[in-house]
Amino acid sequence: MDAQKAAGIVNILQNLTLNRKSETSPMLILMADLLIDGAMVITVDPKRRIISDGAVVVENQRIIAVGKSHEIKQKYSADTRIHAKQKILIPGLIDCHVHLAQALIRGTADDVDLIPWLRDYVWVLQGNFTPEDGKVSAELCIAEMLKSGTTSFLESMIHKRYGMDGIAQVVENTGIRGCLSKLFMDWTGYADEESIMYEGMIEDPDECISETISMHSKWEGAADGRVFIWWGARTPGAVSPELYRRVANIARKRHMGITMHLGEVKEDVEYTKTQFNQLPAEFAHDVGMMGKNVVLVHGVWISPKEFPIYVETGTHMCHCPASNAKLASGIALIPEMLKAGINVCLGCDGGPSNNAYDMFREMFLAAVIHKARTLDPLTMPAETVLEMATINGAKALGLEREIGSIEVGKKADLVLVDTHQLNIAPTYNPVSNIIYAANGFNVSTTIVNGQILVHEGKLLTLDEDQVIEEARSRGEKLLDRAGVKIQSRWQRN
Repeated sequence: MDAQKAAGIVNILQNLTLNRKSETSPMLILMADLLIDGAMVITVDPKRRIISDGAVVVENQRIIAVGKSHEIKQKYSADTRIHAKQKILIPGLIDCHVHLAQALIRGTADDVDLIPWLRDYVWVLQGNFTPEDGKVSAELCIAEMLKSGTTSFLESMIHKRYGMDGIAQVVENTGIRGCLSKLFMDWTGYADEESIMYEGMIEDPDECISETISMHSKWEGAADGRVFIWWGARTPGAVSPELYRRVANIARKRHMGITMHLGEVKEDVEYTKTQFNQLPAEFAHDVGMMGKNVVLVHGVWISPKEFPIYVETGTHMCHCPASNAKLASGIALIPEMLKAGINVCLGCDGGPSNNAYDMFREMFLAAVIHKARTLDPLTMPAETVLEMATINGAKALGLEREIGSIEVGKKADLVLVDTHQLNIAPTYNPVSNIIYAANGFNVSTTIVNGQILVHEGKLLTLDEDQVIEEARSRGEKLLDRAGVKIQSRWQRN
C-alpha cells in the first residue's frame, strides 16, 4: 500500500468515531463541522415543522441533518458543538432593504417631513461622504445586523463616493451575505420636485453603468458566494424612461437583480400619472422595472389595481413598516398584497428613517400595525411575518434554494435566540415569542455559511468597540464638513 493511500485511510478513520450500543451492534458516528442540539427548531421548511429538543448538523457550509437531538446525536458528532437548551433556532433573518451608508447618519433627521428630510439632511450628509466613511458606516451597520440575527441583506443604493470596493470588502471580511446595489440616475429630481438633489449626490449615467458592470465582473459570487452585485435605481423623477429600459436590458443579459423605491409617498403616484398617465406599477412595468429579478420597496401608495402586475411578472414587494410610519408615508396594503399572491419580504431601511437595523423590531411592527389598520386581530399572524423575514426574503433575492429555511442541503444560515431572558420567558408558542416578545438583544449566536460570526452575544469578525469609536469620530467630522446642525427641541446644555 502506497503512502498516499495509507494517509487517506488514516484521515477517514480520524473523522469517524466508533459508538458501540452493545458488543454486537456497533454504529459509526459521522464527524461534521458543527452540531447544534437541544434547541427548539423553527424550520420554516415546506411542512413548517417545529422540532422540540431539535438538532442541526452542518458540514462544508451546508445543513446535512435536521431532527430530534437524541436521534441526531446517535449518528453525528462534530468539531464544534453548541448545546442550545432554552434557545430557539430560526433561519437567518433576511433584510431586503438596507442603506449601509445611513448607519453613520443615524438620528440626524428625526421628526422631519420627507422632502426636507432628503434635501436638507440625508442628501447633504451622504453627499459629503468619503470612501472611508462608507466603509466605517458599512461596518457599523453590518455589526448591528449580525448581532441582531440578520444573515443576509439587500443594500439598495450605493453611491460611487461611498467606495463600493471597500464595502464589498467589509461584506467579505465580516462573513455576512450581501447583495450590493450600485445606484443609477440621469435626472436630479424627486417625484414632482425638480432639480432638488444635492450636488454631491449627482452621478453621470454612463459612469453608473460602467462602474456597476465592473463591480459585477469583479465581485459577483466572491467570498464563498456571499457577495452579489445588483442595480439600485433611483425613483421616478431621477431616472429617465430611456435609462430604466437600458439598465433593465443589461440586467436581463447579465442575470442581475434590480431594486427600486416605488410608491413610497403620494407624490410618486401624482408624478407618474401627470407625466406618463400611468400608475407607479404601470410605469415601472412599461420601463422594464418589473420581474422575478426585481425587488420594489415600500409600495405604500400602490393600489389593488396594480397588484396583478406584481403577480403576473413575479415582482417582489419589500415592506418597511417602521420607515413608512416614522416618515408618515402611510401603511402599505400588505395583507391584501399577500392575499393577491405577491411575494412580500421585510426591510429595515436606514439610520435616519428607522434608526435601527434590527429585524425583530421590524417583524413586531409588521405584525401589529396591520391589525390596527384593518381592525382585525387575525390579520398578519406571527407565522406569516416570520415567513416574510426568512423564506420570502430568500425568494426575493433569488436564493430560496440556498437559504431562508432550515433544510438539509441548504446553506447553514442560522440564528439562536436565548429564551432565558426576562422579556421572552416563558415560551409557550416559540413563533409568537419570536415576533411579539423578542428583540435583537436576545440573539446569542449568528451563523452564516456554517461559520459562527456571533457567539454568546460576542461579535467575532469585527472589533465592536473600535467600530463604535471610529463611527463616532467620523460621524462628527462628517456633520462638520457638511455644515449640518442637529437641533433638539428641548434645551441642551
